[in-house]
Amino acid sequence: MELTGAEIFVRALADEGVELIFGYPGGAVLHIYDALYKQDKVDHILVRHEQGAVHAAEGYAKSTNRPGVALVTSGPGATNAVTGIADAYMDSVPLVVFTGQVPTHLIGNDAFQEVDTVGITRPCVKHNFLVKDVKDLALTIKKAFYIATTGRPGPVVVDIPKDVTAAKAEYHYPEHIELRSYRPTVTGHPGQIRRAVDLILAARKPIIYSGGGVILGNGAEALYEFTKETGFPITNTLMGLGGYPATDEQFLGMLGMHGTYEANLAMHHADLVIAIGARFDDRVTGNIEKFCPDARIIHVDVDPASISKNVKVDVPIVGQVEPVLRAMLAELRQRGQKPDAAALKAWWEQIREWQAMDCLRYERSDEVIKPQFVIEKLYEVTRGDAYITSDVGQHQMFTAQFYKFDKPLHWINSGGLGTMGFGLPSAMGVQLAHPDEQVACVTGEGSIQMCIQELATCRQYGLPIKIINLNNRYLGMVRQWQEFFYQGRYAMSYMESLPDFVKLAEAYGHVGMRVERPADVEPALREAFAMRDRLVFLDFLTDQTENVYPMVPAGAGQNEMILV
Repeated sequence: MELTGAEIFVRALADEGVELIFGYPGGAVLHIYDALYKQDKVDHILVRHEQGAVHAAEGYAKSTNRPGVALVTSGPGATNAVTGIADAYMDSVPLVVFTGQVPTHLIGNDAFQEVDTVGITRPCVKHNFLVKDVKDLALTIKKAFYIATTGRPGPVVVDIPKDVTAAKAEYHYPEHIELRSYRPTVTGHPGQIRRAVDLILAARKPIIYSGGGVILGNGAEALYEFTKETGFPITNTLMGLGGYPATDEQFLGMLGMHGTYEANLAMHHADLVIAIGARFDDRVTGNIEKFCPDARIIHVDVDPASISKNVKVDVPIVGQVEPVLRAMLAELRQRGQKPDAAALKAWWEQIREWQAMDCLRYERSDEVIKPQFVIEKLYEVTRGDAYITSDVGQHQMFTAQFYKFDKPLHWINSGGLGTMGFGLPSAMGVQLAHPDEQVACVTGEGSIQMCIQELATCRQYGLPIKIINLNNRYLGMVRQWQEFFYQGRYAMSYMESLPDFVKLAEAYGHVGMRVERPADVEPALREAFAMRDRLVFLDFLTDQTENVYPMVPAGAGQNEMILV
């Protein structure tokens, strides 16, 4: 059967099992949009900015562990998508992003709306392709999905010239594919598993440090079993929240720059760190020279390039989190041994002393709304079951600290790249993936304006997202750093001339609510979530002076936290 390249594109997506794509049309992809119009197997969501398309695809992927798909045109369409692509690359999100390109005979001629998409995206993708022959299109799409979703997930860009979408070829979409140069390791080396168990049984002050790889690798259940089997304390990275139940007694909270006192001190004083699906980024380690000075380190990761990249480890184990943890559990149970009970008891006694510091306490107020209070009430009103997206800044850290994520795939945020504007479009992807679930976007007055045009997309598709705007009239995290490290010189961090967010939400056809008193926080949240079929924009006017504590200053060690 001969099909045009555009028809092959749509047919391949359907055969891959793709149900939903996010995009924005333009000249280079009009053949594809025409083919999309003529079919009913793949739904298309029209966003209002290409960055929003990729972030929405990220939200879909992060909340389902299925690949997200975006479609944009050439030139500015592709460059607008780069921020989302880079964001997905940093957070290992399985995405396939299709970009239009000028006809093949014009490539390199500075044609209208031409950019070198392959060259521009090369540093921030797992792989990319330029399709020059329609006969290669279906196979390339299959390769793209395979690469994006296996091993360490990541974004793959497929650049398709317009003439390729018009040309015809026979259609064949392979069911399976193997790439000779790409064979991700799944199971851990048995010898390394045994070495790791040796260290686990000998440890006296151990800690489990787990990251986003646990969630990406569907390893949450195995991690819970492993943690209970060992009795060890556990901490999550920002991206790993929900990978282990936050309400469990063995959980110490998040670690890192804005992690808890007990998590950071337990890491610093540990004699064994079991790193699982985490990459030792600088926001976790602080000063590398001061990081875990007395610890032996086991590192489980599917990406061999991540092991000993930032911190030298003692026992590297390359493989998927779930099978590696199962193998470690089997080895522990087969030996029938347990870590030293007396030593572990003493270690827990020390940790409980650190927990008694109550490092997340804050001064309550009846006069001004504290941002922490809003997140606490959000947790209560949603009973901890909502899908929560966030933008980047103080509100992101407050959410990570005060919303107790017990389940994976429910905390959707921009970790590695720290992208303002991520929250609202990613919430769209989450809501479309889970139409019957509660979805809230926690944001700030700076971040929300980065992609606020997506309120129109929410209106068009009836997405009942609840926007929690912690509005302190500052770029809050910038202001905090300026207070701490720039002697209070608040250069360009004050948000003057803010819009009336209530009227703005109403202008887009949504419900807007302004909340100025602490007593009104919970009633407003309950009223908003009772509106099951409406987007509600809650503009909370919060304390302008509140900072995120604890804080590990740049260049400091994990044990050198600012607590107040």
